[in-house]
Amino acid sequence: MTKIKVGVVGTGFIGPAHIEALRRLPNVEVAALCEVTSELAAAKAAQLGIARSYTFDELLQQEDIQVVHICTPNFLHYSQSKAALLAGKHVVCEKPLAKDLHEAEELVELAAQTGLVNAVHFNLRYYPLARQMKAMQEKGELGEVYSIMGSYLQDWLFYETDYSWRLEPDKSGNSRAIADIGSHLMDIIEYITGLKTVEVFADFNIIHKTRKKPLKPVETYSGKMLQPEDYADIDITTEDHANVLLRFNNGNRGVITVSQVSAGRKNQLKLEIAGSKQTFAWNSEAPNELWIGKRDGNNQVLMRDPSLVHPEVRSIITFPGGHNEGFADTSKQMFKEVYAAVEAGKMPENPTFPTFADGYRELLICEKILESNQKQAWVQV
Repeated sequence: MTKIKVGVVGTGFIGPAHIEALRRLPNVEVAALCEVTSELAAAKAAQLGIARSYTFDELLQQEDIQVVHICTPNFLHYSQSKAALLAGKHVVCEKPLAKDLHEAEELVELAAQTGLVNAVHFNLRYYPLARQMKAMQEKGELGEVYSIMGSYLQDWLFYETDYSWRLEPDKSGNSRAIADIGSHLMDIIEYITGLKTVEVFADFNIIHKTRKKPLKPVETYSGKMLQPEDYADIDITTEDHANVLLRFNNGNRGVITVSQVSAGRKNQLKLEIAGSKQTFAWNSEAPNELWIGKRDGNNQVLMRDPSLVHPEVRSIITFPGGHNEGFADTSKQMFKEVYAAVEAGKMPENPTFPTFADGYRELLICEKILESNQKQAWVQV
């Protein structure tokens, strides 16, 4: 078997997660790792067991590298994705696709012109029960969507001493909690229901208006504690917490809450979708159970089991019922579909995986949410 050779750019939290998922695909080889300097790239490659290491420009010159995964801070996504496409590489990019709509639109157009495979890592779609909800909705089992309640809660920025590049607008953009995790929530809502968000009303809150930035590097989620003299006070301008009212194109309503300061919530996405026939409720921290609510009759809990879900869902389930699958499996299942397209050498006519166009869509919604918070008014999407 000739394996598809991949270069991964970036080695923070998400880069190694991509690498681990890619290594579980039989037709893929993580052949190269890229970092900002040759020395750092070599050190990280040795740590992760990858044979070759490069700077970004060097990576693009490697003719055998067919696919590039962009896992760098947000402000680099546009320039690196564009350069990779122009170098003839298929691209998988972390979200957000770019820092503004103009950049994102340019990437969508360039990807279409090149015909190269392009994907944005909205991996949470690939929890099997998320796809089961989508399949049930498409078969009419949910009925008309009456209302949607969603939340995405974390606590990794709970303390004023918690710090990351994501707190700095020049690296992350002018929105944080909404752009970082709210984008996943908005994507999965539209993915499952088939609805479009047409209007938003947002209210942001900054809990820690000043944070203590470490004067030495601390990696995201590392939990390392520094001494008081190791910090500098930094003013914060991006949201820790956000509430957003939503209006959908079927005329009905929804509401979401996003927070990175909710103690005890490590990484919890929750959905409750109420339809005219029944209600779906699902929680990413218990991802193998789907609650189905009934007005007349017993409520149900559907377990993630290939023998119980709809046939079109089975392709993203690897193990039998009772053998739990979680976050790491979502990237693997997404990359299976992306690399089937890479193997075919072109984008599918109707891709099942999230594309640059989906990345543009979520950036559009996030920008309108940001605008709504600034105006304290309803804003059309």
